[in-house]
Amino acid sequence: MIGRSGEMMSATRLLVLGAVRGFGRAHGYEIRRALLSWGSNEWANVNPGSIYHALKQLTKEELLRAYDVPTNEAGPPRTDYEITEHGDEEFLRLLREAVVTVDQRRPELLSAALGFLTELPRAEAIELLERRLEGLAAWRGEVAPHISRDPDHLNELLGWWVHSADSAAEWTRGLIERLKDGAYVMAGEPPQAPSSPQAPGG
Repeated sequence: MIGRSGEMMSATRLLVLGAVRGFGRAHGYEIRRALLSWGSNEWANVNPGSIYHALKQLTKEELLRAYDVPTNEAGPPRTDYEITEHGDEEFLRLLREAVVTVDQRRPELLSAALGFLTELPRAEAIELLERRLEGLAAWRGEVAPHISRDPDHLNELLGWWVHSADSAAEWTRGLIERLKDGAYVMAGEPPQAPSSPQAPGG
């Protein structure tokens, strides 16, 4: 899980790129406000300092482009950011990787990915989730044989991991079926028209 810069893949990196991409162009405060409004400080350990650090680092890597905006009637000087072509490629790479990565130590990766899942084409999202199922089965297969029949409190931990893998697989299969049934507007699809209100008794 190593990115272009050689650093470990992080939810913060994915979230910041995705947020800037969603805005089109925004200043640091807007990015911070959006990410914190999602509660990412709770489930991904994202804080204002890490957001601003990521903005600077991603700009240094030319994944974001920075614009200095001078003082005007709208407010004091600030820096606006927009995603570059390479940044867009990196965002999609990180998103795909986060969907398929099975790592019980880093649940924030999937949490971040789910926030941007609709940025993927439907068929690709389904294929990536099916790969996630394979990863969950492999993880379960590694853990389950170590559960002993002898009384051992460590069996509770191993049992919890097996239960977690089973629960995660069940949820993943459900999401795959929902996507196959047409849930959500995915990348490349036309927006859904609002349903027409029915007359009473219609």
